[in-house]
Amino acid sequence: MAWRPDSWRRYEARQQPDYPDPAALAAATRELAAYPPLVDGADVAALKAALVEAQAGRAFLLQGGDCAESFAEFAPETIRATHALMGAMAATIVGGAGLKVIRVGRIAGQFAKPRSEPLEEKDGIALPAWRGDIVNGIAFDAAARRPDPERMFRAYAQAAATLAHLDGLAGDTPFFTAHEALLLPFEEALVRRRGDQVYASSAHFLWIGDRTRFEGSAHVEFARVLANPIGIKCGPTLKPDALLRLLDLLNPAHESGRITLIGRMGAAIETTLPPLLRAVAASGHPVLWCCDPMHGNTMRTASGAKTRPLERIVAETLAFFSLTAAEGAIPSGLHVEMTGRDVAECTGGAEALTEADLAGRYHTHCDPRLNAAQALELAGLVAGELNRNRRAPMRRAAV
Repeated sequence: MAWRPDSWRRYEARQQPDYPDPAALAAATRELAAYPPLVDGADVAALKAALVEAQAGRAFLLQGGDCAESFAEFAPETIRATHALMGAMAATIVGGAGLKVIRVGRIAGQFAKPRSEPLEEKDGIALPAWRGDIVNGIAFDAAARRPDPERMFRAYAQAAATLAHLDGLAGDTPFFTAHEALLLPFEEALVRRRGDQVYASSAHFLWIGDRTRFEGSAHVEFARVLANPIGIKCGPTLKPDALLRLLDLLNPAHESGRITLIGRMGAAIETTLPPLLRAVAASGHPVLWCCDPMHGNTMRTASGAKTRPLERIVAETLAFFSLTAAEGAIPSGLHVEMTGRDVAECTGGAEALTEADLAGRYHTHCDPRLNAAQALELAGLVAGELNRNRRAPMRRAAV
């Protein structure tokens, strides 16, 4: 059947809130559909062209930012801190590897979060899980946790203000935005047309999460014909045949710069990434291989807080570079959750942070982020690996 912005509604839509007032949701999305686009279609095309260069090994994709953007902590200082840290990481990679860096922030739209369970329980009380500030509030009370479509307007306004501030900071260096295209009514409302193409104007780059890339997914259907570059999160359960079906759906024309595969496999990377690399190479699908060493390395401390040991993040990053090179693929991207704020949420690094250090500087609303020192340490490691790969000829895998 022909694609339309709402054709996703014919498919299975997981990770969507249960809005108590469908009429209010419909009214909100109708109003948003008349709003100006958040990003311009020409900039979307510029990013895709840049990703073609990264896919060929002539540039490098750096994606980074908050796990989840917050309404309460929205401030110019936070935007500037993220932008400055992205710039410092890019400078480290440019200086160490001599590659142009494409900066894509998890910002101006990263408001919705997938959850492992639909309900959260405390002291015998069960309430809807917090699904990001675009959906409901993080406070554990019934009023805050009620999904409210009016929150989409605040998300739109904050994204617009963030983009305006970023534009003033960017100078001559492009800075693009990205988020997980999770809340489908919001994404549908912001679809816009440019010439004979349609694109999601909520961000330059959208990705489909590990929980929503299944067969028959509404999220895959929504992204199917968009002009935006599309990322696919590839966790350890993703099988080669399922990935190839996704690529056939999302990029039937084999368009370069269209698809970024973001591996997030944790310790399983040694056994799960090589079959995907081989299958994609044999299929002829052009993709950009990107490493997300964060999401597969989350653990709980003795107190129950989430953390991510930097040594595990480093280990997955090194494995990604080694495995892609061994299979003749080009390692072309890094995707991290980090912040320019002075936090202690991930252990390890030059500060030698331990679980005991987390209590005083643990500020994330969701998953733990690298602080500036840890992020720069990882960027330095990436620069070294890129430089080593450029000096050593890659062994092409047999297909």
